[in-house]
Amino acid sequence: MSQPLDKSIAFRSERLDAPTVTHVITLPTFRRPVHLVETLESLARQKTDIRFAVIVMENDADGMEGAEAARAWFESAPVDGMVVVAHRRGNCHAYNAGWETALSEFENFTHIAVIDDDEIATPDWLALLSNTGMTTGADIIGAPQLPVFEDPQLAPLARHPVFTPPYGQTGQVPILYSSGNVMIARRVLETMPRPFLDPAFNFIGGGDSDFYRRCRAKGFSYGWCQEAPVMETVPARRGEFSWLNARSLRNGAISTIIDQRQNPGMSSRVRILAKSLALLATSPFRGLKLYAKTGSPVIALYHAQVAWGRLMAEFGKVNEQYRNPEAN
Repeated sequence: MSQPLDKSIAFRSERLDAPTVTHVITLPTFRRPVHLVETLESLARQKTDIRFAVIVMENDADGMEGAEAARAWFESAPVDGMVVVAHRRGNCHAYNAGWETALSEFENFTHIAVIDDDEIATPDWLALLSNTGMTTGADIIGAPQLPVFEDPQLAPLARHPVFTPPYGQTGQVPILYSSGNVMIARRVLETMPRPFLDPAFNFIGGGDSDFYRRCRAKGFSYGWCQEAPVMETVPARRGEFSWLNARSLRNGAISTIIDQRQNPGMSSRVRILAKSLALLATSPFRGLKLYAKTGSPVIALYHAQVAWGRLMAEFGKVNEQYRNPEAN
């Protein structure tokens, strides 16, 4: 469990009536104060009768640009909320700080939603996620993160697997992979051990995938709401081959790490290695299918890159893509 110095409350709306809040939206931020305000504005445009509050989690305890931007916004906005500082850097620390604060500060909330500081919510976002949770009975609901490229010439990359949603239809699904657009029932957080997201994934990503796998092992169920997308702003650098290659290798490494955690022991390690080798062997054929579908040789490399990333992780080589935020 986090210690008191891991997080602190930097701001709380004066009119915030915590007992009446049924849904908490958590919004982690790191050095994106301008876009953070745009994200907050999209939350203020929600068309819903749901009584919600927003927790902004500042993960730059030295700079505090996000915290100051959120404070100024809350002081005149129609939405109430809080700003929490996660004093340890890393996205897992930020998520944990927000979710722990929700449990301690909002005694009656039933669901917690997550949106990132580079995303814009559609006006019906919160209502649709909530409705899908009720209709499917799922404990955790995910929804699409649709890329909006700052450089319009990069738009064809929307078909790259690192940008495409895992599902395309509303309903129950076996598992989720991302926390960038999700709603989680309170009972999940009350059941799962803390820290919710393992800080070992802070700079490689994948803490959310690991959390979901552990939730599934506890018997929690998953759903998907195709009608509740968020629009994710994608900077030009994420269209460069170096970034796409690093992200694809990282995806492979994360899958190996999670497989190893779920299946410890030497015999399991042999099976996981065999799986990685099999994926590498079949990657040329899968790449040809991707090329036929997209016409992009860059996209066609994805399956080979994932397989190489899996093999690299077998030898402890994992790219910490979030360690240097300026390159991400």
